[in-house]
Amino acid sequence: MTALNRVPSLMARAGTASALTLAAVGGSIALPGFATDASAATMATQALKVAASKKGAPYAWGATGPRRFDCSGLTLYSFKKAGKKLPRTAAQQYNKTHHISSRSRKAGDLVFFHSGSYVYHVGIYAGHGKIWHAPKTGDVVKLEKIWTKSVWYGRVS
Repeated sequence: MTALNRVPSLMARAGTASALTLAAVGGSIALPGFATDASAATMATQALKVAASKKGAPYAWGATGPRRFDCSGLTLYSFKKAGKKLPRTAAQQYNKTHHISSRSRKAGDLVFFHSGSYVYHVGIYAGHGKIWHAPKTGDVVKLEKIWTKSVWYGRVS
């Protein structure tokens, strides 16, 4: 029997369990103000759906929607609709995310394009090496393959 399987029986015997007890046996607790993995995944999935729904919207520098977007405007708008406030620029958004490895990336994570330490573009990871993003002037919001290895990943929580 694993420690996780013992949690219900421990709680039944004790009536209640402290956070330390739960942590010791591998359980989890919900804390007010902190997103659970499930709610963070739901938020990210919703943001991804919002971004995809903007397919074909024209790029406009400084635009934050709902009809025109720049790159960080699209991510800001998508996460706002999913219930999470992000800062305005790609660099500010990078600084507000939980940085993760490419191996840990999931659909709904943010993908930050960089040159050295300078973050210059952001999109929302869609899975299979692709992102939803607002590329540049004269282009539109679209799903596109990640074209460089010079990217960092961030998870919104």
